[in-house]
Amino acid sequence: MKDLIKRVRNYLADVWAEMKKVSWVQRKELLTTTLVVILFSTVLALFIGVVDFVFSRLLGIVLR
Repeated sequence: MKDLIKRVRNYLADVWAEMKKVSWVQRKELLTTTLVVILFSTVLALFIGVVDFVFSRLLGIVLR
């Protein structure tokens, strides 16, 4: 049991040491890239919606 606790403690110490080495993104860059992703996703969703609408109308006309 002591060995397990020691291994867990060592693991957590290693994780903490590695987390200190991480180059974290700045808040401004995070917000900018998040907004770009949201905007791109919205534009893509609208495009797919319009294409779907047009194809469904065309299919309705063809099958009529």
